[in-house]
Amino acid sequence: MAWILGFWHSIALLLMVLSLPFCGPNHINHYFCDVKPLLKLVCKDVHVVSILAIANSGMVLVAIFTVLLASYILILYSLRTRSSAGLLKALSTCSSHIMVVVLFFGPCIYTYILPAGSENKDKEISVFYTVIAPILNPLIYTLRNSEMKSTMHKVWSRLSHLELR
Repeated sequence: MAWILGFWHSIALLLMVLSLPFCGPNHINHYFCDVKPLLKLVCKDVHVVSILAIANSGMVLVAIFTVLLASYILILYSLRTRSSAGLLKALSTCSSHIMVVVLFFGPCIYTYILPAGSENKDKEISVFYTVIAPILNPLIYTLRNSEMKSTMHKVWSRLSHLELR
């Protein structure tokens, strides 16, 4: 279902952009070619197109974010009868997941909810959902690994002993 919806979301944006008349410079001030920065190169009024892009991208992001948060709430709700140790472990895991989800979807929603003509920090904010959030996921899982924790502890203790000399 995610693949099908993602495909139709992309096709809708592509067809919308292909029907627009472009003029002027063919350079956008952004890290990658996205719909919002691309709308700055259009020769006609993009008010309606901007609203369509917000409706398409913004609502897709809000819907996915809502479903993810609802699933975490259901997971935590189903764990209410478990032991306190199991609950703490689940809370630890879910809290790191929720942190990555919020760090990914928060900037995305902020970027795509605002109109295309508005002056905001789309370029800088896009670093969060393209670089920082994807890096955090493997980092969190690596640091949660007990072997990695013991190895990091050994490295830090060796470094602290070297600094004392």
